This record gives sequence, C-alpha cells and structure tokens, in this order.
Amino acid sequence: MRLGGRVWVRGRVWVGGTKQCDSVRAVDTAFYEPAGAGSFVSTPATQGPWSPGAQHAGPPSALAAHLLATAEPSPTQRLATVNVDILRPVPVAKLTARTRVIRPGRRITLLETVLEADGQEVLQARGWRLEIAADGPPASPAAIPPPAIPGPQPPSTFAGVRNEGYLTAMEWRFVAGGGFDVPGPCTAWVRPAIPLLPGEDISPMSRALLVGDSGNGISSVLDPARFLFVNVDLKIVLHRDPAGEWLLLDAATTIGPDGTGLAASTLSDTAGLVGRGSQTLVVAAR
Repeated sequence: MRLGGRVWVRGRVWVGGTKQCDSVRAVDTAFYEPAGAGSFVSTPATQGPWSPGAQHAGPPSALAAHLLATAEPSPTQRLATVNVDILRPVPVAKLTARTRVIRPGRRITLLETVLEADGQEVLQARGWRLEIAADGPPASPAAIPPPAIPGPQPPSTFAGVRNEGYLTAMEWRFVAGGGFDVPGPCTAWVRPAIPLLPGEDISPMSRALLVGDSGNGISSVLDPARFLFVNVDLKIVLHRDPAGEWLLLDAATTIGPDGTGLAASTLSDTAGLVGRGSQTLVVAAR
C-alpha cells in the first residue's frame, strides 16, 4: 500500500536469528524527493545512527555526486573521484544545492557541489571528471576474485545507536567480520533497497559513496554506545565504474591516541576491485 512517499509492506520480525511474527513497516520509496530546481526533500530513509534528526552522510554524498555527474555532462568523461567534506550534521530536511564547474577541460574537469539547509552550508563535494580513453590502455590484471554474494541474512543491528533509516534502507550480506555488532575489520556485500531519487538509476559514483560511507560503521573498533566515531570527510576513487547493484565493502578502522581515526576501505563488484575509499574520524566519548 502506498501512502505519500512511503510504501507499507508486510514482513517478518527476526528474534535470535529466527522469524517470529508478521509485522507491517513503512519503506520510503527513495532517499530524496525532488522539490523544484536544485531542491530536495530528505526522507526518513536518510536518517543516520547518531541522531534521528541528522542524516547518515552516505545519502547526501551520493546526492552531491549525482549533481556533479549531471552538471554540463560530457559523454567523453567519467566521474572518477569525489572528495566530500561534511561541514556539520546534515539535517533530515529540505536541502538546496548549487553546482559549478571550477576547472573546465577536454581531458579533465573539476566540479563542486554545495548542499545547504536553512541557508547554512552543510556539505561540500568536489569531483574530477576524467577523459575516457578512446583506445583503452592495458588494464591492471584482476586480483583474487571477490567472494560470492551470500543469501539473505537476518538483520545485523548496531547496538547503542539508531538502526532505523539508512541502515534499514540498505541490504547487507556479511562475508567476514560478523556484522555491525562485532568489532574489527569487516567485509560485506551491500546494495541500496531504494533509489536515490524516484524513478532514476543510481550512478556508479553515487552508489559507491552511498556504500563507502559505511566503512567506519562495519569496521568499528569501539562500542558505539560509549563512543562517537563520526567521519568529517569521505573520499572515493574509482579506477573503473562498478557494474550491477551490489558492492563489496572491505573496511578496517585504526584509532590514534589523540582521538583521530582512519577508516580505509576497498570497493569491488562481482568482477573484482573497482576503487578505494577513506574516512577521517573524530573519536570522542559520548
């Protein structure tokens, strides 16, 4: 049943790894709803784990990448790298965006997107679009093939934080590391269950940012009930565009003695490695 921008679906509640009872839950049909030129309304699917009023940084980063890719597009260039700076918590509210070309060029183009909420800048993203070689150079040989995508798994909960919103709008298939509730390096196949924008396919870079911003989440080394480990940035480099819905996120987090952390990740599709990601973390007691 559809009601506004949400669909109500019947599912099952998991308890102790076993389906126990029927339930009805609301599923947002997209992370954002267009609201006029350069404006987007954030749906509850964007909610992050730390606060019900703040977004997970994956969706707004993906939105910024969508705008970087579609501003004055060139069929001879691809969006190869995006660097996101998260200036402050992005509210689950209406966002306005402005995108500009900083450095135009035939072979390389640098663009910037700024997202605002209530007239205040909340996120900045810069991306390089690089020329697609007419005569492709020899590609690096494929490394070890990625593991197969497992079958459906019971939901893995992130103890001590909110699990609604983004975490339930993504589908998780853990391969190594155990899940959100097991500290340490982790590997998981991930795909969004809903589109970024209604009726539109998610671009390769938007998909990579949507998934890659969970590197610190799946590889956390601290108890989220006792510590914050929030990223102030997110960088993704794709040496080739991933194919298909699923991305394999392989992440590890390192914490320094001064409260600074680094989450480093690799991203693969079913054919192999497609790129890398990194997040700088501010770590503090809650």
